[in-house]
Amino acid sequence: MANAEGIVCAACPVADRAVCSVLSPEDRAELARIGHHRRYTRGETIVAAGDTNTICATLTRGAAKMSTIDRDGTERIVALVHPAGMLGQMFAPAATLHVTALTDSEACLFPRVQFETLRDARPALARRLLSELGRELDDSRALIDLISKRQAKGRVTALILAFSRAASPAPCHDETAFELPLTRGEMAQLLGITIETVSRTLTVLEKERLIRREGSHGIVILDRDGLEQLAA
Repeated sequence: MANAEGIVCAACPVADRAVCSVLSPEDRAELARIGHHRRYTRGETIVAAGDTNTICATLTRGAAKMSTIDRDGTERIVALVHPAGMLGQMFAPAATLHVTALTDSEACLFPRVQFETLRDARPALARRLLSELGRELDDSRALIDLISKRQAKGRVTALILAFSRAASPAPCHDETAFELPLTRGEMAQLLGITIETVSRTLTVLEKERLIRREGSHGIVILDRDGLEQLAA
């Protein structure tokens, strides 16, 4: 498989947050032995809808989106995946969603049969997977809440704050400077507004000195309290 290589747990940036973090060193070594690490370029398909679910995967770097594509080609983003998150639909026999790398990304992939055997033999892993499913459900609810906000400014602001949280390697604080993993068009599609509205809102937030833009994707948060008031 192109871009595939062995797993080195000691170098994993999400070793303390991924579902495998609850395993003993011996069990993690066994996972590393049966799995492989893969790199994806921005826009590359990680899982295609209709594929048989033969692997379980954890995102270790980057960002990904899960989406549906209608018969007319219209894409609808239904979830965003950040480092330490699971890729795909582990308990479904076949994928019903497309999973696409939003940035250059990396993931650890494991054969589903062997992973499920270890899950059944290690209650801690089973509990951790259930916890991950609960977190994904909470994230989906948060995404619905974000989209349902009445004002476009509140939607864009809430999305920026969500990316700030996802960009942080530690759960105790959010990142101040980070890269937006979505294009303006993807943000507009996700939020149910126009590209022009997204661009205009980012310009307003910058003029109000709530954020500073750096390059085409860089964001620096200057006033987090102000952003949180807008997003409330």
